[in-house]
Amino acid sequence: MCLNTGHPCNCLTDGNPCEPCRMTAKDRETEEVHLSNNINTPSRAENTSEPDLDISSGGVVRERERNWGWMLSGIICVNILILGCALASGSAHNDVNIKIYHVQIYLIILLLLTSIWMIYYIIYTTRKENAVVYQDAHAGPVWLKGGLVLFGLLSIIMDIFKIASYVGYLHCDSAVKVAFPVVQLVFLLVQTYFFCIHAKDCVQLQKNITRCGLMLTLSTNLVVWMTAVTEESVHQTTVPDYPSNDTKLSGRNLYISRAGYGDDKCKCSHTSCSIFKEAYYYLYPFNIEYSLFASAMAYVMWKNVSRVADEHSHHKIKFHLKDVFLGPVMGVLLVVAGLATFIAYEVEMKKKDDDDDYKKDKAVMMHFVMNIVIVTTMSVSTLIGCAVYKVDRREHVSEKNPTRSLDVGLLVGASLGQFIISYFTIVAMIGTGAKGHLNRLNLAWAILMVIQLGMQNFFIIEGLHREPFHEVHPITVVANPYVLQPEKDLSSLEGSNMDTKPSPVLTEHTLHGHSAEHRPRLSWKRRVLKEVCAFLLMGNIILWIMPAFGARPQFDHDTETNFYNFNMWAAVVNVGLPFGIFYRMHSVASLFEVYLTS
Repeated sequence: MCLNTGHPCNCLTDGNPCEPCRMTAKDRETEEVHLSNNINTPSRAENTSEPDLDISSGGVVRERERNWGWMLSGIICVNILILGCALASGSAHNDVNIKIYHVQIYLIILLLLTSIWMIYYIIYTTRKENAVVYQDAHAGPVWLKGGLVLFGLLSIIMDIFKIASYVGYLHCDSAVKVAFPVVQLVFLLVQTYFFCIHAKDCVQLQKNITRCGLMLTLSTNLVVWMTAVTEESVHQTTVPDYPSNDTKLSGRNLYISRAGYGDDKCKCSHTSCSIFKEAYYYLYPFNIEYSLFASAMAYVMWKNVSRVADEHSHHKIKFHLKDVFLGPVMGVLLVVAGLATFIAYEVEMKKKDDDDDYKKDKAVMMHFVMNIVIVTTMSVSTLIGCAVYKVDRREHVSEKNPTRSLDVGLLVGASLGQFIISYFTIVAMIGTGAKGHLNRLNLAWAILMVIQLGMQNFFIIEGLHREPFHEVHPITVVANPYVLQPEKDLSSLEGSNMDTKPSPVLTEHTLHGHSAEHRPRLSWKRRVLKEVCAFLLMGNIILWIMPAFGARPQFDHDTETNFYNFNMWAAVVNVGLPFGIFYRMHSVASLFEVYLTS
């Protein structure tokens, strides 16, 4: 039957349907398909609901595994640290029956376990295909790895000197004291290679084992740091035997002669022991900083376990000193002046004659004045940098980054050590009336130190959270000589000298992209920030050198010792000073990062 009611025809019987019949047939087929889809939809929905449930249940399982791994690795770290703290504290007191070789046995076990895990990790990631798919571009920058390698090499030299010296005491002292530097030397080699190769890894396989291994690495380095700082602090601040002698560097001399090398009853079997002892003493700060660097890198790797990092979020920034002159030059002059006064101060303090108090007071005064000059100039330059930030229109970084969060946390936390010492000094100076020029200088130094720390923390944190500067080149429109004019044809251009003239497009590209001598100068904001960063970096270096290599004006000047009594003041300095020393080195690293992004 024909479906064309207006004009019936024999289209269906002939086999050639007319247009109305053809359109109606298509509508019916569409409606049937739609009905069949509606009928099958419930069953299809039932089938697709099962994979969704599987996906959600898989996410819950992964979340539980991650939380379990974090909790287990945290428990391992806390237990190792508490036990190490108990052993290190016990070995610091003569009346406690814990000797230094007991602590070294514990450290040998930790160093061996950590080295075994790192070797396993290196072999596993090398043999397993696609073991590390993602990497954190912000973690383990070149300058941090360079610092780790430098401090590691100096620590290895220190261990060699320790081995050479301890061998001379084997006939009368424990062999553990020789075994410990040997094991530590192997550990330094393995760990330095491990962090240089794998610092950026975002591990996706064996995540719980990796978390526990990284926390073992972190806690091992912290126990090594804790033991070293405790041993050095106790020997630096030994209670004087006579009331009239308020330390007079007896702690320093005692440390050099007895820092883990046995006592007067045990004599060295060769004549080079004294040389190795002094070399060990002066290399000590580098080993301390190495442990802290390694701890920070292990923590960043631990945070990056199971993290999917964005590889395109980090811009490669090159280091150069173009258009920066005043900051580095003034910084180098500051370091040279600081080194000269520090050497003169140390030479005077190490003299054996205790009767010449006038010269010692002069040396202490010179040290105070130099530190006041350093801190004042750093505060002024920091104020200039903070003022530039007020007119700087760069956006703040919005992405989450474990490296940046760790930098800020370490910066603020480590500065608390120097804050504590400065405020205790301020209270002691005000409590005694700040009588005498040494007390007034000490008070001024403490107040300026508090101001400088606060301003520098603000400057560095603000710089770390700003987006890097990007050079924007102006867009230039140039004429293209190869475009044919309507009145000219190709034959008229064949004999021209177009091939001999440089292309304007290539000239512009060379000007902006390839020619370093025609590169545009830095804007005044970028230049000021780079000058400030370079000067502050050098200032923090000299403020790290002086206390790290033995400057102890807190005990060479006795006002705080008399005000608080020796034991209380020694506890304050022994707790605060190691953090203050680390703060300066960490500030150097952070300022270098701010310099690159400015």
